[in-house]
Amino acid sequence: MADAFRRHDLLDVEPGAWEAALASRTDLDGAPQVADWVRRGFPVIVRRRHPGEAAGPVPVGLPLPPADGKRRIGLALPPGSVQARAPVAAARAVAAAPEAWRPVLEDLDGLGRRHGVVPHLFGGLLWQHLTGLAYLSATSDLDLLWPVSGAVPPGLLDGIAAIEAGAPMRLDGEILLPDGSGVNWRELRAAEPGASVLVKGIDRAALRPADAVLAGGAV
Repeated sequence: MADAFRRHDLLDVEPGAWEAALASRTDLDGAPQVADWVRRGFPVIVRRRHPGEAAGPVPVGLPLPPADGKRRIGLALPPGSVQARAPVAAARAVAAAPEAWRPVLEDLDGLGRRHGVVPHLFGGLLWQHLTGLAYLSATSDLDLLWPVSGAVPPGLLDGIAAIEAGAPMRLDGEILLPDGSGVNWRELRAAEPGASVLVKGIDRAALRPADAVLAGGAV
């Protein structure tokens, strides 16, 4: 079932299913990297389902590197043709990061350890780490997912902001809630008491009370 997967999950795809999916997408003929993507051992990532998109197939995507047009490729695959791959902790990708980013990654890993949260990657550094292709530039953000098992740990959001204040790049990303939906960490931190924040899931995005999200309430 597609519902077994959540936004940002990494998936490995059976080569035959990948070829079948591409056969129906003539707009991708000749697109750099795409035909050989799965054969090279690269995963895809679960994306949000488009309005009106069928609920059965798994919605996935992959971003091409800037040198190949930075195009975002979206496909839908049979649930039986994909298998979940473990997320990539930020600390595992230090070697793929620019030199100036590495102390920041270490600080973020330390912050996560103090709060019992392991920051995971998405975005350019993730794909640079996984593929060896050049995804990052001098203006790239560092995109992180912070999965929490309940309430958002007190001090976590302020800790991210403090690290960003001394970082050479912008820290983007989401707090991942227990049901797999996500909320931008910056919006959640800035929300006034009684305000709402946008919470995104695989099928929809909805406004939820920020206080409830911080407290780990069901969303």
